[in-house]
Amino acid sequence: MLNFFFISGLVLIIMMVLVLYRMVKGPTVIDRLVAVNVIGTKATVLLVIIGILFERVDMFVDIALGYGLLNFITSIAAAKYYHHHRALHPEIQWEGEVTQLDRGGNA
Repeated sequence: MLNFFFISGLVLIIMMVLVLYRMVKGPTVIDRLVAVNVIGTKATVLLVIIGILFERVDMFVDIALGYGLLNFITSIAAAKYYHHHRALHPEIQWEGEVTQLDRGGNA
């Protein structure tokens, strides 16, 4: 049974590495935010699996819940920040495109 959880943990780590590519190369900020959220969710499940492997589920579930809440709050805060600043494509703005703030307007 422990081999099942060990293999499940390895599969989760491999999936996290695959999502890491989307986080780095994501064409938009939203893709990057979703990738970070997916990695955080998989890390929460991985913490529970580690708790099962070390036979300390009670301690690792508490850590996983705290980490999951932190991941959720961070995702909501980042999404509100980018929604408020309308900077969903920051790479376009970096290439010299004029924004409302550059023209003196309020965004």
